[in-house]
Amino acid sequence: MGAAFPTGLIDALRTGAWLTRARMRLWSSAVLIAAVGAIGYVLATAHGLVDFQNRPLGTDFSSFYAAGTYALAGDAGAPYDAVRQHAGEQAMFGADTPFYSFLYPPLFLFVGAALALLPYMAALALWQGLSLALYLLATRALLRSGAHGSARLAEDKLWVLLALGFPAVFVNVGHGQNGLLTAALLGSALALLEARPIVAGLLFGLLAYKPQFGLMIPLALVAGGYWRTVAAAAAAVALLVLATLAAFGPEAWHAFLASTGFTRTVLLESGDVGWHKMQSVFALVRMWGGSVGLAYALQGAVSVALAGTLIWLWRSGVDFRLKAAGLCFAVLLGTPFSLDYDLTVLAPAIAFLALHGSTRGFGPYTKSALAALWMVPLLARPVAGATFIPLAVPAMLAAFMLMLRDAAARHRVPETGPGATPPLPAA
Repeated sequence: MGAAFPTGLIDALRTGAWLTRARMRLWSSAVLIAAVGAIGYVLATAHGLVDFQNRPLGTDFSSFYAAGTYALAGDAGAPYDAVRQHAGEQAMFGADTPFYSFLYPPLFLFVGAALALLPYMAALALWQGLSLALYLLATRALLRSGAHGSARLAEDKLWVLLALGFPAVFVNVGHGQNGLLTAALLGSALALLEARPIVAGLLFGLLAYKPQFGLMIPLALVAGGYWRTVAAAAAAVALLVLATLAAFGPEAWHAFLASTGFTRTVLLESGDVGWHKMQSVFALVRMWGGSVGLAYALQGAVSVALAGTLIWLWRSGVDFRLKAAGLCFAVLLGTPFSLDYDLTVLAPAIAFLALHGSTRGFGPYTKSALAALWMVPLLARPVAGATFIPLAVPAMLAAFMLMLRDAAARHRVPETGPGATPPLPAA
């Protein structure tokens, strides 16, 4: 006789009964304490502006700061020249400083230039503190957003611990990256979309500093008929471009466009950014030895499927929170260039699905999927390094499919009254 199948474990995963408040508090606290300890260790062992490995404190933030100094000096094209950007970083942090590329359009030079007005450590502290505050404020606003929010969840302070302990937060804090700002802008825009569509459009427009994430957002907004939001987003982008032309001149845009070839061939296709950091279908194919052409083909197929599914979802009458979560997943999965620090975008996805489940019921395996999504940024980089599997990709695809299952169930069942949505079948 073979061993009995562990039906108890399967039932626990299906119902999510194992995900108690005590466990959520324990895991959040453990990650938070470990992360604070790690950051404290890096600071304690630093010498000057570099850590014990001779990397700039804040690592990737050094590229923002160096680009900002060039912009202030009237040389806004320099950050897009790899040799000159590296020289600027070495001048600030020492000859042994690794190269940190600046990949963002000139829109983000405004951020770098503003921060470069301060001494480096003051700028790093301001950047970390402000982006973390915006992330927390956006999460709170999302939890309370209009008819889709939940005063009970917003007032339950467990969300603060879950948001702070979310491992993607410390991936960003450790690298001085902009994922917290990305999550804050996307989460706030979605939270305000129905009540204040023009403000939401302005926030979507500000996300133009991450152009690779702009593939799916316009599709969803057009499919949902949010034309004022589309117009506001387009106006915001146009004004930002005009502002960069006035502040930095056309040379900055010429240099940025010229640098995209380096970004594509060296950092993306050749994986010099680090395959273990990338969390995309493209990276998965390349890590397993697939050709560049095959990687683009499979990434393209997934992106097209996501686009079609997203259009159906946003044209349907299902709960807005499912639409919003679906867009967050599509934003990350729809681009070949998604890194582990970008997984902060999972925070609004988790929040929207938690809101939906708390009021309409959780479908089978949904609670367990949310827990996996919360944990995956902690494991994504080491698992990819050891197994060549970008763990976030299957985790997001599984959660996306579960969300679509719940959306399809809603789509089939008629409303029971004005504004009412029937609960999901019990897990």
